[in-house]
Amino acid sequence: MQELNLAAPLITGPCLALKIDVDTWRGTRLGVPALANLLQQLNVGATFLFSLGPDHTGRAIKRVFRPGFMKKVQRTSVLEHYGLKTLLYGTLLPGPDIGKRGASIMRAVRAQGFEVGIHGWDHVAWQDGVAHFDATTTERHVQRAQQRFTEIFGEPARVHGAAGWQMNRHAMRLTQRMGFAYCSDGRGESPFLPVVNGELIDCPQLPTTLPTLDELIGLDGRTADNVHEHLLALTQPVDSTTRNHVFTLHAELEGMKLAHVLERLIKGWQAQGYHVCSLADYAASLPAHALPRHEALAGEIPGRSGTLQIQGPAFLA
Repeated sequence: MQELNLAAPLITGPCLALKIDVDTWRGTRLGVPALANLLQQLNVGATFLFSLGPDHTGRAIKRVFRPGFMKKVQRTSVLEHYGLKTLLYGTLLPGPDIGKRGASIMRAVRAQGFEVGIHGWDHVAWQDGVAHFDATTTERHVQRAQQRFTEIFGEPARVHGAAGWQMNRHAMRLTQRMGFAYCSDGRGESPFLPVVNGELIDCPQLPTTLPTLDELIGLDGRTADNVHEHLLALTQPVDSTTRNHVFTLHAELEGMKLAHVLERLIKGWQAQGYHVCSLADYAASLPAHALPRHEALAGEIPGRSGTLQIQGPAFLA
């Protein structure tokens, strides 16, 4: 029987964990401090997952050949949210080393009481290439990120959340081998122990359960002014039953021009009875019995181009 080897639950009632992906130097420098201050004002927890190596955002230009990518770019105003300079990093401009330049910002976030973890080393390289990485390349990326994290914080990370929800079987094995307490690497419905090609990975996954703002805005009449209504409808209790959720947000979006949307969401979730918290708090609130086993598969999500890791059917071996 596999158990969550964590401390006793710290909270009761339904949890809505905030997972903050920090993809870029701009997001680290501007979005992260703003988010931390907003979350402190609202008295809620969150998990900040940092990109720790070079910002090569400009290299994502090759995604223009991916079906559906250009429509997403047009809907979510990439230039407006990321800025021209960021979109040139790794091509016409050298990519800044986020972990070196942003170490003090990252440490300040932890000092404010927030959980911190790993989003990746080179965000674009991982998101666009990990599906084809061999074991050596995969491990090099994860080890580099863990080494940099340890240099910044004085201890290894306990949580990993993959860039773009992209993983491979080597990366899944590393979540167990490197001793992560839990991870949030994909999309799904509930916490589970992943099974990859019949192999059980002994590291709990807490998948993102809700759509992200960039997957919703611009579709079916949803705008930055009303998108919170759609998300709150998805989390509204049904038949007096409220289930736990993980919501992924981005420092480059909710940490800047979409901060007002996040504030509306948090206040709405609190009104619905949720404890808005970190992944650590969510993990600690789970029953200390064996988690169900589910296959970890590649699949598609509405509003997002390409495939990503999703929670598959229950594994009944």
